[in-house]
Amino acid sequence: MDSLELLAHPIRLRIVHAMGGGRLLTTAQLCARIPEASKATVYRHIDLLVSGGILEVAEEHRVRGAVQRHYRLRQDRAVIGSETVRTLTSEGHRQAFTTALAALLAEFTAYLDRDGADPMADLVGYRQHALWLSQAELEELIHELRAAIAPRLGNKPSPERAQYLLSPIHFPVEPPQVEPERPTRGAEQRSDM
Repeated sequence: MDSLELLAHPIRLRIVHAMGGGRLLTTAQLCARIPEASKATVYRHIDLLVSGGILEVAEEHRVRGAVQRHYRLRQDRAVIGSETVRTLTSEGHRQAFTTALAALLAEFTAYLDRDGADPMADLVGYRQHALWLSQAELEELIHELRAAIAPRLGNKPSPERAQYLLSPIHFPVEPPQVEPERPTRGAEQRSDM
């Protein structure tokens, strides 16, 4: 399975989200993060992510005769390359977007279902902004967002940090408007017929 196939599933995407920031988590901890999925389902998806090289075993410990594994995310492998994105059909993009939205909705639902969830105190945001941008302005905005986000991707969990899911989504709502050509002075022709 390529990285797109591996990541284009809501449960696997939620596992990847949970593992962010250098976390080491066990299967039991991941099951607790995704309670709506059966343990067998979570185990199966972890196995697929390990087989695909997106997760790796970081530590193993014997606990009451069983081997407990702590997994680590291989951030460099948990990406869908631009070449893969270029080859997607419209239906492929639709499926990938639907998967991302399903995972996002599941994460948000899990957050709201937690005891003590407080969207105001937690600075939860889900605003949408319609911007008029040229291609160059969009590229500049994407660069600025990446520059703001990238240094924080390496943040490690700590008592004063909560893990946030940030999902920038951008796409054109309508095609660029093309102004009709106006005749230049002196180029107008008269027809007297």
